[in-house]
Amino acid sequence: MNFFTFWLAQRWRNPKNKGFSGIVMQMAVASVALGLAVIIGAFGILKGFQHNIQEKLFSFSGHIFVEGRSISNSNEDSPLTVRTKLYQNNKDIPEISHCQAVGRKAGILKTKNEVLGILFKGIGGDFNASQFQNNIIEGQLPKFSTNFLQKDSTKFQSEQENPEIVISKKIADKLHLKIKDSVLIFFIQNPPRFRKLVVKAIYQTGMDEFDEKVILGDLLTVQRINDWRHDEVGGYELFVKDFNKVDSFAQRPLMEHLRHDMQATTTTQKFLDVFDWLSLLNKNVQIFLILILIVASFGMISIILIMIMERVPTIGLLKVMGATDHQIRLVFIYQGLYLLLRGMFWGNLVGIGFSAFQYYTKIIPLDA
Repeated sequence: MNFFTFWLAQRWRNPKNKGFSGIVMQMAVASVALGLAVIIGAFGILKGFQHNIQEKLFSFSGHIFVEGRSISNSNEDSPLTVRTKLYQNNKDIPEISHCQAVGRKAGILKTKNEVLGILFKGIGGDFNASQFQNNIIEGQLPKFSTNFLQKDSTKFQSEQENPEIVISKKIADKLHLKIKDSVLIFFIQNPPRFRKLVVKAIYQTGMDEFDEKVILGDLLTVQRINDWRHDEVGGYELFVKDFNKVDSFAQRPLMEHLRHDMQATTTTQKFLDVFDWLSLLNKNVQIFLILILIVASFGMISIILIMIMERVPTIGLLKVMGATDHQIRLVFIYQGLYLLLRGMFWGNLVGIGFSAFQYYTKIIPLDA
């Protein structure tokens, strides 16, 4: 490092007279800081949005759904026994963090004045309540104690169904239901069967795919309605430890644990349009980032040019005294680096600080 050029650059950025030169430097720092803070805020909002969308999908369908092979495209499931290598030994598979049994059944909710078609999703004692808890806006999740591996046919016949259900806010508004209200559900089959249910909790995801039709209830109800055996369910929802590796896990390692009559579908395959849309958002941010960098670069170049124009007499004096073009160029490079680093410091401080403040206080509500 040339000591003379570094010393001169330091003298120029700390002038005794804080006139036009000082204003230019402050503008340079402010422009870099503002641009960086906006980039950090934009990335924080986008990544938080993508994360929340993914978590809402996972809370309803897991990372991978394993079911029996069927030629039907119905939302209802074919019976699949829990006495499989995958379900019984899922804790021994290093990639899997959790496995839960579910069952789905189409039905119609009926109140005194309204009816509404829904999809009843049955869950048991192995349901990952912590994953779903963030969706609850009122009430508490029902507790289902069913253990499908320990249950036998005798206990199955004597076990009582839990009538408590979890409905969405949209369904609650359409049917004018509140916590502790009762509602009838008619399951679509021949002959039709019905149950009297009680609203235990209300959830909201902001995703019409779930909010308009899905309710959660006891998996034992689905087993009884479908005349399944005590060890038969609709399928398994698998949660993996690293979602970024879910596709590679589903292609090879998972297949070694599946029987010939079982098939696995990842959430990215099931909701392909949603994940394509989230990927498209990344491209928009890349374009946004490039535009901001271009604007910031032009701003820095303009400010350096203004500083050069202001220092023309001094540059002439330095040339007369024997300074080389390289030395004079280094002076402005050091000044530019100083302004850039100072702007980056304040930009990171403001951007990360505001993002952290918003994360912990939720002071600015965002539209769902």
